[in-house]
This record gives sequence, C-alpha cells and structure tokens, in this order.
Amino acid sequence: MKTFFKKLGPGLLFAGAAIGVSHLVQSTRAGADYGYGLIWALLLVHLFKYPFFQYGPRYAMATGESLLDGYKKLGKGVLYAYFILNFTTMFTIQTAVTIVTAGLASNLFGITPNPIVWSIIITFLCMIILIIGKYKLLDNLMKVIITALTICTLIAIVIAATEIKETLSFNQIVPNGATGLTFLIAFMGWMPAPLDISVWHSLWALEKKKVQKSYKTKRSITDFNIGYIGTVILGIFFISLGALIMHSSNESFNNGATQFAFQFINMYTNTLGPYAHYIIAIAAFTAMFSTTLTTLDASPRAMAKSTTLLFNNIQGKYNLVIWILILVTGTIAILLFLMSEMKTLIDVATILSFITAPFYAIINYKLVSSKHMPEKWKPSLKMHILSWAGILFLMGFSVWYLTTI
Repeated sequence: MKTFFKKLGPGLLFAGAAIGVSHLVQSTRAGADYGYGLIWALLLVHLFKYPFFQYGPRYAMATGESLLDGYKKLGKGVLYAYFILNFTTMFTIQTAVTIVTAGLASNLFGITPNPIVWSIIITFLCMIILIIGKYKLLDNLMKVIITALTICTLIAIVIAATEIKETLSFNQIVPNGATGLTFLIAFMGWMPAPLDISVWHSLWALEKKKVQKSYKTKRSITDFNIGYIGTVILGIFFISLGALIMHSSNESFNNGATQFAFQFINMYTNTLGPYAHYIIAIAAFTAMFSTTLTTLDASPRAMAKSTTLLFNNIQGKYNLVIWILILVTGTIAILLFLMSEMKTLIDVATILSFITAPFYAIINYKLVSSKHMPEKWKPSLKMHILSWAGILFLMGFSVWYLTTI
C-alpha cells in the first residue's frame, strides 16, 4: 500500500482540485432534487471531458514540457489567451472556494463564526504549506486528505443507508423547465472541473518527475486514471448523500454554496443524530480544503510559467512565490472589500469556464495530435473519436448554456 501511494501524485492533486463545490454542493443538490436520476449526466460529462484532461499529463511526460510550452508552440496568441483568462478568473475562484471552506471550518471547529476571519486563517495556512513544503509536501498531504475524504464520505453513506428505510428509484431523469435545465447545465459544466485544470496537471506531472525519476508517461496516465475514477466515485457518493438525506424532505434549498453546505450538514445531523455530525462535517471540510489548497498552488504555478514563457526577462526561483503572494493578496482584498460583488464575480468566472471549455478541448487535442508530440504517445483511434465527440458535445453545451442563462 505504501509503494502504491508513493507512485501516485498529480492524479490525486487533480482529484483534490476537482472535488470541491462541484461535488459537495452540485452533486448533493442533484441527489436532493432528483434522487439518483442524474447519474447519467455525471457519467456522460466525465466521459466526454476525459481525453482533454488526460492530455495534460500525457503531453508533459511524453515531451518533458508543460501544456503551456505547447500552447506557445501553437502560437503566442494561444498562450496570451490562456494568461488573460487565468488572470481574470483566478482571484474570484480562489475567494469562492476559500469562503466555502471557511464556513465549514467554522461549523466544524467553532472558535469564531466570522467566515472572513476563517478565510484569512485558511489562506495563510495554505500559503505557508506551499511556500515552505513546496510540491513534495503538497503531494504527500493530498494523499492524506483524499484518503480521509473518501473514508468519511463512505462511512456517511453507510450510516445514511442503514438508517433511511425509504426505497429510492434509480430511474434516470432529464430535468425540464427553465430551472431544471439551468441546474443541469451548471451541474455538467463544473463536473468534475473546468478544463483548464489540464494545464495544472501537466505542471504537477513535471514536478512529480523531479522528485521521482521513475514517474514516466505510462505511469502518469495510470495515476491520472486513478484520480479521475476517484472523482466519478465521489460524485456518485455525494449524489447518494443528497438522495438519502434530502430528497424526501419538503425543504427549499439555499442557492448559496456555504448556506447549502450548512443546510446539508444540519439535515444529516438532525436525521441521523449528533454522533453523525463530525463524520459528514469532516467529509465536507476536507473536500473543500483540498480544493482551496490545490488551487492556491496551481493558479500561481501556471501564471509563473506563463510569464516566463511570454516575457523571457521574468524568471527566477521566486517567480512562483511572487504569484502565490499576488493571489493571496487579491483573495484577501476581495474578502475585505468586494464581498458584496461576490455573486457577480462568480457569475463571470462561471460563464468564462463554460464558454472556454471548447477552447481548451480543441487546443489540447490539436497539441497532442501535432508534430510536437512524439508519435508513440499520440492518441489512438478510439481517443481521436472520443475527442471529436467531446469537442462537439462541449461546443453544443456552451451554445446551450449561452442561450439559456
């Protein structure tokens, strides 16, 4: 088991970044509103997004360079587009995941009910972990976090399934009406994560290679597959929790991520008793803390690499630290001065994530199919077909989203 975990790395970091609001809030809400009826949607979107996420570690290990290096080879305009998109959204995304994590920390640990105070504490804790421990500590810590998350979530499901006697239907549902379709689009759009995480994964894979020389292309793909399957399983787990605990209730559920998470924990505790509170609270907190920690590492890592490639004079070992400090400063500034505009900022970041999904899908596919990719590791015919289908799906999905919002 120790040897197995040692071989893992970026795949679990990917899972840690993905398993956040999309799972804790969106999957649980899917279970609350539709029971097990949206499992088809979860599986379908994982299938169609799979190749574009997998091309991140595949390209990095096959070529020894990140997707960002590849984007530059496709044309500097592609890299500039990525730089602008990432800079536009990273502060809002970091603030959003941090405030949800802070609310759960307040619920779990007490001390202070003020989410701003907790957000600043969590932000500085993550910053210290990343600056002092660097990639190696992040890699090791994420194995503990994902293991704890999986165990606590599984225990929570077993307790809920044992206590709840109601029979649930596994009939699959296509939501109708404006509200139902809007939720379906949001659920699939953020599941398991925005496609730009493929860039993060390519950077993490290269870092893993530095600390473990035996980490090569085939192993990186296996590592990714394990993390990706983990996001599928935990997505089904959280749908199950919503279906078991919330589906039969007549309550109306809050639209805010933090408020919904509180509502979920309180309903779970009220239904199964106070002994179950810490199990579900730890599961929820670890899900969000993993996202907060990995995004605070990944966005600055991507910006540091981008600035090095775009502006050759900006280099040096402190480039990553500088971008971490920039992201921390921006996050705290939004928490202190722009919280009233938080919904608008999140809406902008969400829309950009939706409509840029085809962009990332196309350039990732184009890159791994180009002359810059070693012939041995170019996609197989099955992956080509799945990629084409995925691009059509994501383009149609984006048009559907823009005509529905």
